[in-house]
Amino acid sequence: MPRLAVYALAVCALSVVAAVVSFVQGSFLGVVWLLLAGLSSNMAWYYLRRAKAQRAADGA
Repeated sequence: MPRLAVYALAVCALSVVAAVVSFVQGSFLGVVWLLLAGLSSNMAWYYLRRAKAQRAADGA
């Protein structure tokens, strides 16, 4: 798994936890954390797909 994908997944997990904590405390700042979670999950998906495509191109 590419290193950037691992970092993006870590950021995604931490931002989901931060969003839950924020909502439990009654703050609507959790919306920002959820947006960050969505962005980082898309980045992880992109890096995984890019690595898969590059492996396929190298093997061909």
